[in-house]
Amino acid sequence: MTRFTLLLGMALALAACGGAEKRSAEVSASARVNSVLSTREAKQLFGGMQTGSRQSPAAFGGYSKGCAAGAVQLPDTGPTWQAMRLSRNRNWALPVTVDFVQDLSRIAARQPGWAGLYVGDMSQPRGGPMLTGHRSHQIGLDADIWMRPPDRLNLSVAEREAISSISMRRANGAFTNKNWTAAHHNILKAAASDNRVSRIFVFPGAKVAMCNAEKGDRSYLRKIRPWWGHHYHFHVRLNCPKGMRGCENQAAPPPGDGCAEAQQWVNNILNPPPPDPDAPPPRKRRELTLGDLPAQCASVLASN
Repeated sequence: MTRFTLLLGMALALAACGGAEKRSAEVSASARVNSVLSTREAKQLFGGMQTGSRQSPAAFGGYSKGCAAGAVQLPDTGPTWQAMRLSRNRNWALPVTVDFVQDLSRIAARQPGWAGLYVGDMSQPRGGPMLTGHRSHQIGLDADIWMRPPDRLNLSVAEREAISSISMRRANGAFTNKNWTAAHHNILKAAASDNRVSRIFVFPGAKVAMCNAEKGDRSYLRKIRPWWGHHYHFHVRLNCPKGMRGCENQAAPPPGDGCAEAQQWVNNILNPPPPDPDAPPPRKRRELTLGDLPAQCASVLASN
């Protein structure tokens, strides 16, 4: 980051010129920064940012290849939530996501035995690829919610580093275990029923359990999507806010409630299909560089 800091300083000094010279200097400095950084691993650049950019809130690119301008921080503690693992500095997101998490936490606080929500990873201060973990969470529209019911919301910073969520799965995700309750169903249903939500990822057994338990309106189940892992937390993904140009929505889930698909996931866990001998071996993913991301992400990095 030393060379990046030096180039930014040069850009600011050049930008102190006036009129046409100022605009020319800004363009030149920006181009030089971009040329130097375009081949750098994006996770190193974005992972080193400690604060959000002083820009209007905007998502650029898609959930797994983009960045976030004008992100805000979910307060560490609120009346009905606590942000966990504060050392990661991942409790940042677009304002719409922070609002959603706070709204859902108030709903959760009305469930028996739940004081609110423990909130896991959201995004980095300027989005982008993370140093470790998630492939997505890059544009400030994703949030992980712990499955562990909070019994108190006055955990210290140290306690938040040491405490863990609890697993809901049994038989490698084919079924829920004794930790799963009606409150989990109700919180997930409330989240999926919110118009801001695009989809929610949860382990297959949870989706099947919700399908079997639901006796009323089933339309929200379409947004509950089975995915590997996601038994210690569920992952909420919001739609791109209306009118936010440059933000790329994921394709909508297939029509229907998705329950037959989830059951097939469970069937494959219990009776794995034979491996395909003609399948090519998996290839290691190349790390994203700044040049792979939307062009606006360079300005998000360089802001303030």
